[in-house]
Amino acid sequence: MSNGYAVRAEALEKRYGEKRALDGFDLAVREGAVHGLLGPNGAGKTTAVRILSTLVRLDGGRATVAGLDVERQSREVRARIGLTGQYAAVDEVLTGRQNLEMFGRLFHLGGKRAKRRAVELLDQFDLTDAADKGVGQYSGGMRRRLDLAASMILAPAVLFLDEPTTGLDPRGRGEVWESVRSLVAGGTTVLLTTQYLEEADKLASRITVIDQGRAIADDTPDGLKNTVGGDRIEVVVAERADIARAVKVVARVTDAEPVSDESELRVHAPVTDRVAALTEVARTLQDEGVRVEDIGLRRPSLDDVFLRLTGHRTESTEKATENQRETAV
Repeated sequence: MSNGYAVRAEALEKRYGEKRALDGFDLAVREGAVHGLLGPNGAGKTTAVRILSTLVRLDGGRATVAGLDVERQSREVRARIGLTGQYAAVDEVLTGRQNLEMFGRLFHLGGKRAKRRAVELLDQFDLTDAADKGVGQYSGGMRRRLDLAASMILAPAVLFLDEPTTGLDPRGRGEVWESVRSLVAGGTTVLLTTQYLEEADKLASRITVIDQGRAIADDTPDGLKNTVGGDRIEVVVAERADIARAVKVVARVTDAEPVSDESELRVHAPVTDRVAALTEVARTLQDEGVRVEDIGLRRPSLDDVFLRLTGHRTESTEKATENQRETAV
């Protein structure tokens, strides 16, 4: 490794004809952590991963992985990394055990070592009970865990996960998250690209936001949220006629200028003393006879950060919104 960093990228450039997939991209991933890489489609996430995993040559800049130069020492880099793409690369005809033994042989472990490693990984990823079932019988989450296990055959120092839970249901995503946490606890560094902001929020200790081939933000999840603003108190009233009174109450208690949304009967404003403000607003609204449907404290989400930085929401959030509208119709 290099100065506590498992991955370093400086001014990376990659062009495809006239299009610049990466345009001076910088990245620093600390050892033994999950680092999230977020960005809209076409922002350059997958291109960056392909360069760092030596699958694509860069056109400019410099990158090191596990302290090794990805251009000059690509063979050594490949011996120290694992890569899991968006779709599971396991054979559905073979059993889980046979898949891992096959990958072990492809990595030149030899028959006995490949079998031992398969047993270790089946246990590590909680797949022992399904080891001798055909992968075609596995759930989506089990397939992805097997795929992760296959990428860990050589116990790599750095693991690249390119949208590893695409298409999985919440249970399957949870299974994969637990596996990732287990890997990091064992000392593996993970670079995670994802469209699921909840995934980055739960797993990553630091996040880089990329747009148009450049890093436009880099911080902890909480640090990124704080750039949008601090905690807010939010009140949803029962009647449109009560919005004006709710605005006055919230303004008086918080000493801030509230924002109201008449279509959603919602009033919100920033707060500092969170619990005291919530208690006082709730009490005052009750004293004044304002009927409230909902009241609470809200923190900015990574979706708010993403919207502020890139000008639109992630694809996963947009799809969820479309599904909600279709269901409502």
